[in-house]
Amino acid sequence: MTLARFAACLAFLLGLAALAQPAAAAPVCAIGAPGTTQRVTVGETGRAMLVHVPVGVRRIHDLPLVFLLHGSGGTGAGILENSGLAATSDHHGFLLAAPDAGIPVDKGFVWNIPGVPTITGEIPTADDPDDVVFLTAAIDWLADSGCIDRERVYATGLSGGGRMTSWLGCVASDRFAAIAPVVGLRAGNPLASDPQRPDPATCHPENPMAVLAFAGETDTVNPVAGGGAGYWQYSMDAALARWAELGDCRAGPETAALSETVEEQRYDRCRGRVQVIGQVTEGRGHEWVADNEAMWYFFWRHRR
Repeated sequence: MTLARFAACLAFLLGLAALAQPAAAAPVCAIGAPGTTQRVTVGETGRAMLVHVPVGVRRIHDLPLVFLLHGSGGTGAGILENSGLAATSDHHGFLLAAPDAGIPVDKGFVWNIPGVPTITGEIPTADDPDDVVFLTAAIDWLADSGCIDRERVYATGLSGGGRMTSWLGCVASDRFAAIAPVVGLRAGNPLASDPQRPDPATCHPENPMAVLAFAGETDTVNPVAGGGAGYWQYSMDAALARWAELGDCRAGPETAALSETVEEQRYDRCRGRVQVIGQVTEGRGHEWVADNEAMWYFFWRHRR
């Protein structure tokens, strides 16, 4: 046998041996049975979060993930109960995660948004837990465990959780496909020289972000027209316009009445096929005013 034929035979036999090796086992998602809500510790972070597994899924694998972020002074358990999103999760089959924020206060927790005072009036420091790091670590942990699809990760939140959701859109656009703040849409901090405008330097996502925001027309905490606390100031319209600018949207704003009580403002033809939409509900205040079905449909239409 020539050396060339020997080499060819050896390569063939090695190929057969490789084919005979068992395939690497796929990761098994073990975060709870379908239809249950469990408190799970996230990898090596030392922090836990509530995770609702939708009822009826045959296999917990590569599911969409929605983060649900509580308001200032709240908890993951509280917003999970008050939002009604667990029922939406069950109906549509997405994983729902409701963590506690990283900074404890007298009642509940507050989110670490750099440069923005919490409800205590104090600005988070470098010693406070980094919530962006925690949430992105949770994405990695769930994805590596085979639980979720990295391309279908979304965030929503109420009030301070809505502002944190907005911050994720600013700084983690490579991890989230869409955001839906509830009575909390921001597009960066107010501009120091003109607080009625967002400061462009404080929100510059790498990728265009799909945004669906909900607000209550009579909200006096985070007013639709602006004003309120120092972190608020500019209007919802200004926030939507800035997100549309960041997404290079070429159509809008277009305003339409969705019902007798809900008015929508929309920007379309944006880069990356994202949309920027705001819905204001008449007669509603600082509360969960989201249309959960509309929120999920919006999320479902967008992938990273």
